[in-house]
Amino acid sequence: MGHLVFLILAGLFAVTSTQFIPPYTEDCRADMYPPNGPTFKGAVHWYTVDLDLPPSKRWTAIITDKKTDLVNMIQAIKDLANAFVPSGKLIELVDITLPLMVDTLPYPFSDEIKGIAAVSGVPLGEVVLFNIFYEIFTVCTSVVAEDTKGNLIHARNLDFGLFMGWDTKNKSWIISEKLKSLVVNIDFKRNNQTVFKSTNFAGYVGMLTGIKPYIFTLTMNERFSLDGGYIGILEWILGKRDGMWMSFLTRSVLENATSYEEAKNRLAQTKLLAPAYFILGGNRTGQGCIITRSRLLSIDILEIDLKLGRWYLLETNYDHWKEPLFLDDRRTPGMKCMNQTTQSNVSLKTMYNVLSTKPVLNKLTTYTTLMQVSEGKLESYIRDCPNPCMPW
Repeated sequence: MGHLVFLILAGLFAVTSTQFIPPYTEDCRADMYPPNGPTFKGAVHWYTVDLDLPPSKRWTAIITDKKTDLVNMIQAIKDLANAFVPSGKLIELVDITLPLMVDTLPYPFSDEIKGIAAVSGVPLGEVVLFNIFYEIFTVCTSVVAEDTKGNLIHARNLDFGLFMGWDTKNKSWIISEKLKSLVVNIDFKRNNQTVFKSTNFAGYVGMLTGIKPYIFTLTMNERFSLDGGYIGILEWILGKRDGMWMSFLTRSVLENATSYEEAKNRLAQTKLLAPAYFILGGNRTGQGCIITRSRLLSIDILEIDLKLGRWYLLETNYDHWKEPLFLDDRRTPGMKCMNQTTQSNVSLKTMYNVLSTKPVLNKLTTYTTLMQVSEGKLESYIRDCPNPCMPW
């Protein structure tokens, strides 16, 4: 709920700037794919994580390659923290307290985080903080759709960095821009065989976006709630650890679930530290759903239903049965563009067009991922939102 208060206050300020004078939306984009033009900042590079290695060694190649970018990202977070608490006490608290927390995290995540800290040289507490951020600050758009041949297509914009330092000169969020250099595609392998693929931020061991080739696709969006991630994290620190970190659950599901139904049940029934939306796509007609979660249970599961004309599902960060906040309505323009696309024309190309339309594309958007389960395909692109563009 704190996010909503911030959005309202920030919106009142933002609309006084000529950059954000209405209209906030634009006509649905076309011919954006293959990615091109000013909204495209580059393709995402592929890496491999070998699950047969000891957890502390799995991320060595990625972190060695991305060490400078990770250090710069952590420094930007520290600069923001020191701006709020100039004494430096906040970061000092992070460096002293959060290393104690790492051993409370489940296997293999604790060992992976320690390995990342060792390779990067970033203090352990700050790597823990980098991994915690995504439980409470992710603002996204996810779509899963079924074409007329029964193929499931899943796409998302990952928006991150809300209220994390506005760069007035470049009209962008500082943390969002720093994150773009950390975006990587990862092929997770065991016995030299792909187990799952994901789009990730280097240094982050959980999963927000992924595909179990030929079986299911999965994205996670934050759900704003009074009983939010802050409470779950505080409970964990204080010793109540019967819930699962959202992104650890999504990774566990991608790694271990062997079917759409198993993935759906685990995502719906596992107790969480933070409320969330899980957007899941399968490999057969009708296998697409949005699972709306509180920390304790599944509140609602909305499924693709062709008999009702529901050939796609679109989720931002608001319950689908409620109106989105008027300052943050990505749902309406997203659905408008999906409806204009029509089921007969839905494809990776047209889904990219939808996710390239403002304000679905906005200043927080770091990457767009497209997935097609029947082909085992995942492709991702770094994004930019040229002015005029909504800040979220």
